[in-house]
Amino acid sequence: MGASEELEYLKGLVAQLNRKIDTLEAKSKGPAAPTPAQQLRTILVGPPGAGKGTQAPRIRDEFCVCHLATGDMLREQVAAKTPLGVQAKKIMEQGGLLPDEIMVNMIKNELDNNKDCKNGFAQKLDGMLEDRKEKLDSVVQLQIDDQLLISRITGRLIHPGSGRTYHREFHPPKKPMKDDVTGEPLIQRSDDNVETLTKRLTAFHSQTGPVVDYYKAKGLWHGIDAAQSPTVVWDNLKKIFVSK
Repeated sequence: MGASEELEYLKGLVAQLNRKIDTLEAKSKGPAAPTPAQQLRTILVGPPGAGKGTQAPRIRDEFCVCHLATGDMLREQVAAKTPLGVQAKKIMEQGGLLPDEIMVNMIKNELDNNKDCKNGFAQKLDGMLEDRKEKLDSVVQLQIDDQLLISRITGRLIHPGSGRTYHREFHPPKKPMKDDVTGEPLIQRSDDNVETLTKRLTAFHSQTGPVVDYYKAKGLWHGIDAAQSPTVVWDNLKKIFVSK
């Protein structure tokens, strides 16, 4: 390559670099992308099997937010056999709900330490959020008949590694008891039986009713018919979040 050709080549590289610099400068001067905390903060309320585990990952991915699933957090504690996990396992197997203080502190710990929540959840919960100078945008209740729930849950299958859910009748895996993505074994939770579910639903209705009434009074509550297909439920969820 002669001197003149090399010079032209270098000029071309410089021009490309200048265009790249101009593009990056233009982007840096635009409005800063909102953090997850600024975008959406909502609570999904619903009994076991109402579809929280189906919809929450879609909310996380669509709106770029941190997803905290109290059931999953509890199961992690149980698997690790922590003091909380030992206590939780006993209560969960009996179909009970854990005390408010334990749940709120567990959520606070996740908000403080979960790397996915660094940028961004009843009165005790409001107090914790107020301390963090944050507030709720909405509380969405997935509403469904108890008998349909029992039918859903007793056939539910879980992939422990990812949380993906299947159903023996309504959404079976491609291969029996195998995850469609990894091929790893699926499990059925020990508390997914009729007796335990009946107790859990009784506890849910008696203890969640006052919480729902509280958020209705604050104008944050929205109800969705969770007996509809997951796609229809998702469309209704998006309407609530986009209009907030």
